[in-house]
Amino acid sequence: MKRHRFEPARLIAGLTALTVGTGYGLDALGLWQAPGLWLFLALPAGLFLAGLTAAVRATTRRDTQPTEPPT
Repeated sequence: MKRHRFEPARLIAGLTALTVGTGYGLDALGLWQAPGLWLFLALPAGLFLAGLTAAVRATTRRDTQPTEPPT
């Protein structure tokens, strides 16, 4: 299996979508009374956190990657 590099922003975005989807699913089944505002605000907050994580990761990666000498 081909290895992929770890991308924390995708992990955060995926966990956010999974959490919101689970919340809506449990609410639809009647197993949990989800506060509407919580589910409405969870997705933009998670996506904002994922974007912030991607920006920080890109900044730190740019500083740590060795530069190749010109050929």
